[in-house]
Amino acid sequence: MDLLDLLHDTMSSPWVYLAIFAIAVLDGFFPVVPSETAVITAGVFAASGAPYLPAVIVVAAAGALVGDHISYAIGRGGGTRLLDRLPPDGRRRAAVDRARRGIATRGGLILTVARYIPGGRTAVTLTMGAVRYPRRRFLAFDALAASSWGLYSALVGYVGGLAFEQDPLRGLLLGLGLALTVTAVVEVVRWLRNRRRSGEPVSDAVSAEAVSRSADAR
Repeated sequence: MDLLDLLHDTMSSPWVYLAIFAIAVLDGFFPVVPSETAVITAGVFAASGAPYLPAVIVVAAAGALVGDHISYAIGRGGGTRLLDRLPPDGRRRAAVDRARRGIATRGGLILTVARYIPGGRTAVTLTMGAVRYPRRRFLAFDALAASSWGLYSALVGYVGGLAFEQDPLRGLLLGLGLALTVTAVVEVVRWLRNRRRSGEPVSDAVSAEAVSRSADAR
């Protein structure tokens, strides 16, 4: 009950919106911060009236958008120079070239899908910055990805809250279970598609390269 009372007090505070925004921003470039959990939790308690569900959706999406752009800027600032130094005939250079082509043709889809994969979204946004994906196109696609993610995460929690209105903790477990199921389905579909391709999958090869190189740069 102490934990439940603490959650009730936290979710009924007006500061909860700032907290959700900050967590979503940090998760954009520092993926150990659990933004989905925070938004889903807020959605669960929104089913009982506080916090206000539309506000949760807006601040979560806005925070995700800002965090993704920080990650993009990090990749654009340091990743480009590092990728350009790769040997022209090496495997990593070939992977980067495939990444550029893949992102040029399917950048919006890759970015949108990655937003639902914790950690994967950071790798993709870093990569898109490193290969200098056009900033305006990145903004347009990322606005769509962040908005859909904020809506999805909050509504998943809200559904759990409605199902267990008298027991928010069970509602939270249901919401988290639904979110994990969706993530698992996305990963399985992505894995099956990658198996059908020859060579390294574009999204995985690019993401691993960008993350490792950005880490080395820091």
